[in-house]
Amino acid sequence: MDLCMMASKLAYENAQVVKNVVVHHWKMHFVDFYNGWDDYQKENSTQVFMICDKPKDATLILISFRGTEPFNANNWNTDIDYSWYEIPKVGKLHMGFLEALGLGNREDIKTFRYHLQTEIVKKSDDGIDKINIRSLDMTAYHMVREKLRSLLEEHKNAKFIVTGHSLGGALAILFPIVLVIHEEKKLMERLLAVYTFGQPMVGNQQQGKFMEAHLDHPVPKYFRVVYCNDLVPRLPYDDKTFLYKHFGVCLCYNSCYIEQRMEEEPNKNFFDIEQLIPEHANAVWELIRGLGVALMDKTTRKDGSQYWLGF
Repeated sequence: MDLCMMASKLAYENAQVVKNVVVHHWKMHFVDFYNGWDDYQKENSTQVFMICDKPKDATLILISFRGTEPFNANNWNTDIDYSWYEIPKVGKLHMGFLEALGLGNREDIKTFRYHLQTEIVKKSDDGIDKINIRSLDMTAYHMVREKLRSLLEEHKNAKFIVTGHSLGGALAILFPIVLVIHEEKKLMERLLAVYTFGQPMVGNQQQGKFMEAHLDHPVPKYFRVVYCNDLVPRLPYDDKTFLYKHFGVCLCYNSCYIEQRMEEEPNKNFFDIEQLIPEHANAVWELIRGLGVALMDKTTRKDGSQYWLGF
C-alpha cells in the first residue's frame, strides 16, 4: 500500500518529475505518462502514468491516475456531479468519471452505449456510424488498456495494481469495472489489487454487487483508504435520492491514525447535524496536533548533533 500511496501523490506532478522520481529515487522502470481526453472538460486533462518494478522479467506493473487538482474548478465539478449512466445487468455509473476516461459524451448519450459494450456487440451495432466517436487512441482508458495488454504479454509473471487519489481513485476503480464490462478476462486474471485514497463513489449498489464477484474472490482485491472526516469519499451522497453507494473493503483511519477495517466509513453523508460538534472538535484537535508536531520535531544534522525544529 505504501507504493500506491506514493504513486497517487506523484501522479499530480508533470511527466519529467514523475520519470525522475521513478527512475532515480524509486529505482523502478518508467513506462509512460499519458494525457487522456476528458469529454467532460473538453481537453486532454486525464493524467495517468505506468511503471514496472524492473525493465525485464517484471513482476509488478503499477497504474496511477491523477486526482482532483485543488484549484481546478472543473475537477471539483466532476467530483460533485450526480449524473449517471445505467448499464443493464451492471448498474449505474458516474457519468463524469466515464467521460474522464474518454468513455462517452453526455451531449450524445449513444456514445456511452458504444464504449460500454463488448467488442462483438460493438461490431454488430448498426448505429455506430451515426455516432461521433473520438479517436480511441486519445482516451485514457484505451491507451492504458492497450499498453497494459502489451506489458502483460511481455512480462509473463507480472501482475498489475491500479491506484489513485480523489478523482484519480474513482478512475482507478472504474478502470477494472470497464475491463469486466468489456469481458477482458485475461487482463482481470492478472489484477493484483486496487488501492484508492479519498475516493468518491462511482456507482450504485447494484454496480457494487456486480463487481464484488470479480474483486472479492478468492481474496479481496479492492481497498478504499479513507481518512477521518474527509469530505470527498462522502460524495456523491449515499441516500435514496442520489442512489450512490461504495463497495469494497474500507480502511478507515481516524485522526490518531488508527486503522479500522469496515464496510463503509462513519458519517457516510458528512453533513449530519449530529456530527457537527464532533467534526469541529476533531478539526481543532488536528490543528493543535499539527502545531505541536512542528514545534517538537526533533531533527538530526549530518554531523550527528540534534536540534528541535520550531515554527
